[in-house]
Amino acid sequence: MPPFAGSHPVGVFRSDTNIVTIDVGGQIFQTTKQTLTSAGPKTFFSTISQTSSPYTPFIDRDPDIFSLLLSLLRTGNLPSKAKSFDLQDLIIESKFYGIENLLINSLSNPSQFEPFNLQNSLQLPLNGRDSPSTVSTTPYGSLHVAHGSKITTFDWSLRRKSTILTHFTAVDSLLALSPSLAAAGANDFSGLQILDLENGYVKDTLIWENVTKSGSTVQAIGSSPENMFVSFESSRRNSNSILVYDLHSLRPVTEIAHNEIYGADIDSAIPATKLQWIESHNLLMASGSHSGPSGVSGNVRLWDVRSGNVVWEISEKVDCFADVTVSDSLDAMFKVGVNSGEAFYMDLKNLSSEKNSWVCLGDKRKVLNGKKEGFGCKIETQGNQVFCTKGGDVELWSDIIMGSSNNRIFKKNLMGRVQDMGGAKITNLAFGGSRMFLTRKDLQCVEVWQSSSREL
Repeated sequence: MPPFAGSHPVGVFRSDTNIVTIDVGGQIFQTTKQTLTSAGPKTFFSTISQTSSPYTPFIDRDPDIFSLLLSLLRTGNLPSKAKSFDLQDLIIESKFYGIENLLINSLSNPSQFEPFNLQNSLQLPLNGRDSPSTVSTTPYGSLHVAHGSKITTFDWSLRRKSTILTHFTAVDSLLALSPSLAAAGANDFSGLQILDLENGYVKDTLIWENVTKSGSTVQAIGSSPENMFVSFESSRRNSNSILVYDLHSLRPVTEIAHNEIYGADIDSAIPATKLQWIESHNLLMASGSHSGPSGVSGNVRLWDVRSGNVVWEISEKVDCFADVTVSDSLDAMFKVGVNSGEAFYMDLKNLSSEKNSWVCLGDKRKVLNGKKEGFGCKIETQGNQVFCTKGGDVELWSDIIMGSSNNRIFKKNLMGRVQDMGGAKITNLAFGGSRMFLTRKDLQCVEVWQSSSREL
């Protein structure tokens, strides 16, 4: 049976007109062929636009939701009255018409992220007693959460979830490869597993064969548009390396940062525990730290993956990073000091300068007293904003342009409502689509922060 049937002849598909009339559930709509074809070449709407029948096509669907989706085609956004409809109904109808991608783009586009209007709007409960160990997101807001030996996946709408049981005792590293595929590893389990989260099975296992032929545990995972990067450490902790895989075939491309550790060479003994691709510079940021009797020390290196060479590095000892990140938008690197708890930045464009050093975002009033004020703090960037966790709160820093001055000034802003402030210590911070995701110590849920204007 065809998706729609003819009703009464009204001559709406004449070759000399651009107006299309459609009967949806007994309600008449008129639009243009251009509006219908904007849905894409293989959609329900494009089929209607190409019809030359003298009859008005009849579609036996909900006319109220059709009205919303027609507005979506016309403007690229849902009208405000869409808030009175259930999101799941919108998803079902958008799938029927073949325009779910347009709905996703309207509701969960990263460009719609509103940092100054974020508020704690939703909590996603997790099954079991384990609190989240790590999270990973896709660009349009799908969410993967590792808790204990399980990984729970939420779709972009956060309405549907599925949970699988892994081979790991606990998942320490997680990378979303797609809404239904993830790479996962653990500090005490050999190999990187590629998991089909939709069907619940291990699609592939990637192993680093080190010199001693011992097992290889995963310390960090990162990716670029073409490659996946994995930091491995041998089970005996006497060697480590970063392997580069083709992101699509998952075949090994090259190996960089290979260290065989002899004696007390502490610097080479530190594996990379965070990997982040810097698109604007075509470099891989690899950072790792170590806690010893004399305090926390670590290093940050920028790798040219093609040549396998380090193009820049810094060793940290006085106020080593608790976390470090890079921003293409701000062309800068950021860290939070493990001792001071302060946020710092360093311009990427001035890395070759001998005078280039960490600059405190705040007033640097805190005294290094050995209390490790920044231990466990996280720092991430989204767009032109910097987010730094401090205990149970999140600081939001914005880059302020000061006329023709070359000096950068960052201003701290308040974020969220009063009732959103405080709580248990934040353990994970991530961004996906137009949302921010938080997890807290000993809590079996994920907090979703988004603008009230984006809620449905």
